[in-house]
Amino acid sequence: MNKLAISASTLLLSLFALTATSCGGSTSSDPAAGAPAQAATADGATSSALNIRYIDSDSLMTHYNLAKDFQEASMRAVSKIESARQAKAGEIQKFAAAIEQKARSNGYLSEASYNADMQKLQKMQQDAENYLANLSRNTENELGQQQLQLNDSIENYVKVYNASKGYDAILFKAAGIYFNPSLDITRDIIDGLNARYNKVDSSK
Repeated sequence: MNKLAISASTLLLSLFALTATSCGGSTSSDPAAGAPAQAATADGATSSALNIRYIDSDSLMTHYNLAKDFQEASMRAVSKIESARQAKAGEIQKFAAAIEQKARSNGYLSEASYNADMQKLQKMQQDAENYLANLSRNTENELGQQQLQLNDSIENYVKVYNASKGYDAILFKAAGIYFNPSLDITRDIIDGLNARYNKVDSSK
């Protein structure tokens, strides 16, 4: 979503610069219409007002089924890493306790046998660190790919949606300080995304 938010912020700044240079006359557009309204300027010429809509990204992430599925996958991945960490820690602690108990009961017949177990303990610790690092790295890569897929899904659908609407810009709500609630198309986008996602899902 960062790429989308940055692009939206840049477009919004351009909009502010454009409106600041207008000489007079208020501009308006019918929210139900796709074509921009015409506004008279001080010299009698006309200029097109940008026809903008916005999306609430928080609501989108909460209600878009693909986003919810990825969120659940992320939670499972984190849980898997934590379970693996606990399992490895338990194995190491168990072996370390066995070494300590054996040493207290004079179970080691030589210093070499004690050192061998200590080396094994150190190897267990190193192997556990490597395993958890690889697991975390693979999980991070997988979640990154899911985020890219989510971004592409939203971007592609917004383009399809806007092809029939003809809006000049569709921004994320976070890109501005205030938007008239009548410009909110979040529900339309969520419904369209879910309809498309469910259709693909049911064909599998």
